[in-house]
Amino acid sequence: MKESKKGSPAIVPFEASHAPAVLDVIGDVFREYAMTFEPSGFDADLTDIRRCYLERGGRFWVLVDEGRVVGTVAVVPTGRVGCEVKRLYLLPEYRGRGLGRALLDQTLDWATASGYGHIVAWSDARLGTAHAVYERLGFTRFGARTVEDADRSREYGFRKELAAP
Repeated sequence: MKESKKGSPAIVPFEASHAPAVLDVIGDVFREYAMTFEPSGFDADLTDIRRCYLERGGRFWVLVDEGRVVGTVAVVPTGRVGCEVKRLYLLPEYRGRGLGRALLDQTLDWATASGYGHIVAWSDARLGTAHAVYERLGFTRFGARTVEDADRSREYGFRKELAAP
């Protein structure tokens, strides 16, 4: 998925010019699932992706289709041996085509190449399709938590052990 045929979506590293579209995509998905989106509060990480992801040693990618951002995914280190998937979102019309899996594969490839031993993802309980994708890729559900966001969201944890690069 990293390389794109003409006219097909491509995963590319985040650039500052993507910032407004990232907010639009994630805001749209939050509205779709009746979740509260707070870019000036709980979701403020999305207003400074460089500081919150890239400068922490992580990565942030966008899925672009004909110049339009249609999906997102990020990964950040959580210690010397682990990292965490963050912000995996895809507009509805792009689901069911293997693109969510491609975004997640991007994080797995990076984490493995970077020498991490495991990767974790926390996913809102309402996002069942995402949970199925995690499980198909070998993640194991390990727990649940309540998040201190406006909705007091319930999330499930998923973990995957990674092979040495």
